[in-house]
Amino acid sequence: MKPPLRITTWVIPLCYAVIAVTAGMIFPRLELGLFHELSSTVTVSAAIAIYSSIASGMMALTGVVFSLAFVMIQFSATAYSPRLVLWVSRDPFLWHAAGIFTATFLYAIAALAWVGRTSPDRVPFVSSMVVIALLMASVGMFIGLIQRIGLLQINRMLNFTGDQGRKVIEALYTRLDSSSPAKESEDFRRLPLAQTLVHRTRPQSIQALDAAPLVNLAKASGGVIEMLISVGDTVVDFTPLLKVFGASQPIDERALTKAIGFGDERTFEQDPKYALRLLVDIAIKALSPAINDPTTAVQALDQIEDLLLRLGRRRLEIGQFHDSEGKLRLVVPYPAWEDFLLLAFDEIRYYGARSVQVMRRMKALINDLAARLPQERHSALRHWEDRLQTTIARSFEDAEEKLEAAIEDRQGLGVPRRKSPAS
Repeated sequence: MKPPLRITTWVIPLCYAVIAVTAGMIFPRLELGLFHELSSTVTVSAAIAIYSSIASGMMALTGVVFSLAFVMIQFSATAYSPRLVLWVSRDPFLWHAAGIFTATFLYAIAALAWVGRTSPDRVPFVSSMVVIALLMASVGMFIGLIQRIGLLQINRMLNFTGDQGRKVIEALYTRLDSSSPAKESEDFRRLPLAQTLVHRTRPQSIQALDAAPLVNLAKASGGVIEMLISVGDTVVDFTPLLKVFGASQPIDERALTKAIGFGDERTFEQDPKYALRLLVDIAIKALSPAINDPTTAVQALDQIEDLLLRLGRRRLEIGQFHDSEGKLRLVVPYPAWEDFLLLAFDEIRYYGARSVQVMRRMKALINDLAARLPQERHSALRHWEDRLQTTIARSFEDAEEKLEAAIEDRQGLGVPRRKSPAS
């Protein structure tokens, strides 16, 4: 599947503005023709004061609120990851809030023009109610905006990132105990190479692959398509995207390109490594000498553990796609269990090598995964346990420090798990 269609953020407030101006021109005229006798009990002078206050106040509120919001977002980019904060800044709620604020301002101006226009003491009733309704909606959006900005707190940011990872894992992978087709050999590469598709534009990220059209195209040509890129890769000019083996006729390159979702940046959809990448970014930035916050790295490891636990219980071999007759038609590279562990552990292990807190938390993480995951996942975990122990031995010169760093502790420096003498 392809990622959902995204509307450019600036289009949202623009639509609100156009609707507000259009409504401000049409509603009063309709009201004049259909409800000529219906008028508000508010005096003309009071209505003018109210509408003017709403219009001027909304413009000031919009400027102040969004200036502070984007300053906070920019500041948070230095503490977390610029790629993660970009998702927050593109939250549709922020732009719907800007749209409601703008619509309130514009409609209040339009309604002000009709106060006393047809009669010196007449205030249109429907327009006044619309202004009040927009004002109440603006108050509600303002409250919601405060809650959204609260997402920039570290715990909420980590939870948000973990939630995105959990969604894509649930969508992509089936459980390990579920039935799945046996993995076929790669004999298709012995077939004649019929076609190679090359990227021919500026650098772009692969956001998604639409497997169904690719399978149908391969079946129609009688060949097998092998993707040379995976979701999350950035391709540059003349990067090979895919090869077609054994096809009896060339496949339309436009149809092949249409099945590949390109974009300016990575997205969470179909990219199970992206959430882990962002969590690791937060952890290693917290471990930098400029910030020196190992507790944040430990909190990031909590989310990483949950994602790895879910991945370890899923069938990760999903890269082969068959047609309705069961014939292999599409091969896509997806990360293996070892790839996930390398991403999750290697950089944090390196940058947190001198932190007792991080070493203890990683030790507990690896052993907890080994205790709760199937046997087939243990070999890679034992490898990382050995690497972690080597890192501890290299990073701490004092023997007592080495022993302290090698203790399992889910809090890092909390309640350690000390082995009993019998064990």
